[in-house]
Amino acid sequence: MVAFQCHAQVADFDSINFNKADRIALECKHDQLNNLPALAHQLTSGLTTDVERFRAIYKWVCITIANDYPLYEKNMRKRQRFKNDSLKLNAWNEQFRKLSFKTLLKKHRTICTGYAYLVKELSNLADIECEVVQGYARTSTTNIATLDVPNHSWNAVKLNGKWYLCDPTWASGTPNATTHLFEFNYNDGFFLPKPELFAINHFPIDKKWLLIENDAPTFESFLEAPVFYGKTYTNLSTYSEPTKLHNTIQKHDMVTFKCELLKPVASEAISLLIDSGNRSEKIHPKDISIKDSSLSINYAFESSGLYDVHLYIGTDLVSSYTFRVKNKL
Repeated sequence: MVAFQCHAQVADFDSINFNKADRIALECKHDQLNNLPALAHQLTSGLTTDVERFRAIYKWVCITIANDYPLYEKNMRKRQRFKNDSLKLNAWNEQFRKLSFKTLLKKHRTICTGYAYLVKELSNLADIECEVVQGYARTSTTNIATLDVPNHSWNAVKLNGKWYLCDPTWASGTPNATTHLFEFNYNDGFFLPKPELFAINHFPIDKKWLLIENDAPTFESFLEAPVFYGKTYTNLSTYSEPTKLHNTIQKHDMVTFKCELLKPVASEAISLLIDSGNRSEKIHPKDISIKDSSLSINYAFESSGLYDVHLYIGTDLVSSYTFRVKNKL
């Protein structure tokens, strides 16, 4: 089990009001990318702290730049195809950099590398230390079997002498459930979350960017972890268990779900959607404990079988698991 500790996070800036930074980002929404120094100045000159200035840059990128899903899929197909041929892979990477930069500049559309690059460049122009982090990321649609090449980029930023993490790509929006086209839908949970929560579905190539000093997750535990969604970041500050997506237990054995909440939640808002393949039922577990910000749920399966289980807080889907429940010997 991963032990969670309190590290750098947005809570470090509880005294900061980001309304002015967010307003500046919105006012500059239609600015172009042909003069990055001027854009960085426009976004940050009226703000006094580095965290507010970074917030304006980050928010501007998130609400202005669209995620180009077809471009991302094309890049991943090529990278998968050339993963064992370094010459072809390098040639494709060079070709793709030019294509993606042109798309970003002219159409304000990009993929994760473009988001992370833009946040870094604008931050550096504002004298804020910021890096692009390359690594692996998991969503509900990620095929773990083919996750053998890095598939995502995000940022690390240094504020008041500490490093923080953020993901402008995932914060910017989501695909429409019907059309699968990108829709802007800003998610503030990806702005400086706790590293321990971030690490559940982000794993950097360079492990120093986990920003976790003790009991850091391994790549294997990252691959085995439950599926987490965007709403995880707006509801939780950390997560403890179950630690795996696929679980095998015996009938009547107790399963425990544990996490730390970002905001007060009534026990009535907690539910589990349990799908056996033949039947889907949303239940409110009887054994729920909420003490301060700590949420603990105990649940026992009464019948054997294979179950998909989804944890909800209100209407927000937080995490998913499978449970193979066997009869006791």
